[in-house]
Amino acid sequence: MVLAPLAGYTDLPFRAVVKKFGADVTVSEMISSNALVYKSQKTLKMIEKSPSEDPYIVQIAGNKVELVRDAVLLLNEVDGIDGIDLNCGCPAPKVFNHGSGSNLLGDLKKLEEILSTVKKYNKKQYTTAKVRIGVNEKIPVEIAKVVEACGVDFVSVHGRTRAGKYKAPVDYDAIKMMKEAVNIPVIANGDITDYDKAKKVLEHTKADGVMIGRAAVGKPWIFYQLKHGVEDIDDSLKREIILEHYDEVLKFHGEHGVIMFRKLLHSYSKGYKGAAEFRDIINRVSDEKIMRDMIENFF
Repeated sequence: MVLAPLAGYTDLPFRAVVKKFGADVTVSEMISSNALVYKSQKTLKMIEKSPSEDPYIVQIAGNKVELVRDAVLLLNEVDGIDGIDLNCGCPAPKVFNHGSGSNLLGDLKKLEEILSTVKKYNKKQYTTAKVRIGVNEKIPVEIAKVVEACGVDFVSVHGRTRAGKYKAPVDYDAIKMMKEAVNIPVIANGDITDYDKAKKVLEHTKADGVMIGRAAVGKPWIFYQLKHGVEDIDDSLKREIILEHYDEVLKFHGEHGVIMFRKLLHSYSKGYKGAAEFRDIINRVSDEKIMRDMIENFF
């Protein structure tokens, strides 16, 4: 099970929680090689890890060999990182237009050059890649073979093209084709929203695991369900996980964490009776103890 990078949520507190409750591997938010090389303090903060995260992989993006090389060399000097992942799947315009992320899938020679650079200079245990199945056209097998040739330890595949963004139907057949085409482990990703869907995707694609991103927002217990093979979990466990997340946010962000946790409680409270009233109240809470009492009493 792998936690997919998801901006705004896969900070250290969230990763620490999902690791404790079931995720096998945690992955950082996507880090710009450029920002890393120029030692942006915000970026350096993003790669901090929790003691519970093992293994922990840092994901980078970039399109220039020299910058990617220097980013990898810098990460080599950071203790606690078990692997480096190259993002070749992000569809965001600001990433794509910069020549990074899923843009690399439109130039497989460039992809090979950049990914081979990561592999060559990486001194960590793992080198991995996150891809999609193409830019506009689907070329899953071609992508899989290039990635395998670069010597990665595994590849995670979002079953959409860049053009498909996050709304087109996920092509699980394409992921299956990639799995059949290579000998390295393949991790399936894309619209894996619950325990039942994860089982069906694994059965259909024969993938070696699943990567879960957006589906974990508001219900990180999905990792517990998958690890322990249970469809339903008790509300008391959900409450425990939410409180654990709250405590980790306060530990990492300090007093401001109370305000930051409001948006997370909006996600957590979806589907609960009285959720609208609860959200209205917590939007005005900034006291650490009062917020904790609100969480304990509502969930």
